[in-house]
Amino acid sequence: MNDFQSIADRVEIEALRGEFTDAAMMRDRSRLAALFTPDAVLRMPDVPVEFVGREEIRAGGERLQEQWDFFVQNSHPGTIRIDGDTATGRTYVQEVARLLDGRSGMNFAVYHDTYRRTEEGWRFSERVYEVRYVDTTPLAGAAPSGSGAAEMPETRAGDDFTAPASAESLDRTIAALRANGFTAELLDDAEAARARIKDLIPEGSGVFTGASETLRLSGIEKDIEAGDRYEAIRPRVLMMDRATESDEIRRLAATPDVFVASVNAVTETGTLVIASGSGSQLPASAGGAARAIWVVGAQKVVPDLDTALRRVQEHALVLESERALAAYGRPSAVNRLLVLNAEPQPGRGTVLLLREAIGF
Repeated sequence: MNDFQSIADRVEIEALRGEFTDAAMMRDRSRLAALFTPDAVLRMPDVPVEFVGREEIRAGGERLQEQWDFFVQNSHPGTIRIDGDTATGRTYVQEVARLLDGRSGMNFAVYHDTYRRTEEGWRFSERVYEVRYVDTTPLAGAAPSGSGAAEMPETRAGDDFTAPASAESLDRTIAALRANGFTAELLDDAEAARARIKDLIPEGSGVFTGASETLRLSGIEKDIEAGDRYEAIRPRVLMMDRATESDEIRRLAATPDVFVASVNAVTETGTLVIASGSGSQLPASAGGAARAIWVVGAQKVVPDLDTALRRVQEHALVLESERALAAYGRPSAVNRLLVLNAEPQPGRGTVLLLREAIGF
């Protein structure tokens, strides 16, 4: 093989390695998979994962990237040794990442590569990822707003998850909720819900308020937690030591007399959908509380469960992550998901559905 061919091969292999980093950064897994031969193997023993073939590499990469809040990979050229239509080489990488569950860190690693000349050009036939150094110290930075691929998903075109539902849609939802065993009331606005809450909860009740923008914006959270009308559980829990009193915190949050919260979506077929990062508020909704009251803005009404799940991922999670980043320095995540199709215990679950939009 002449020197010009060797130079051309090296340039093409370098371009191949650069294309891999670009496809990873841009989360373009179909393009990334096409950089491998059809029978290629991508091994990451320290993860640990192993993907064989282009489809596994594509699908496996998508599963990994779904966990990212942001990911940055810097690659540095290593050696290349060409032997006819095959070659070997190494690429050195530094990576910085944060996952949606809040874990973050940086690492230095080496890709041990085997390349093959094909009709499509040089392709990876094997890529083995070896981690040399890991630092899991929490990262202080964040993906800036408007950063393209690093952002949370945007709402799909055609779905307006902020507009109040029509009067007909609200009526259908109320009827379906009642048919499914919920007590359902249609109220004009948050102020009406605020007054209704006082009628529904007897004085002296132990009331746990779930973290909710709807409750905060409506003033319901303040009414319950700041006054002496009720035994407010959430302020008490927040002052307890999580290291020594975790069992008591769990019991208080899971089995209050009354649980007041909101939901992420309610369907016209009478189903409530509630997402959570920690899951601490779900037991009370699911049946732990003697009574549960959900205050729901009109923009949370959707036609069906599929749309409800999209609303959780594409709208509520985006806004909640922005709030969590500002408050706690890390994004939120949908680690737990509760779907309430019906209320089997008459009188236990009450939905106060509003004609106005409020909350996430």
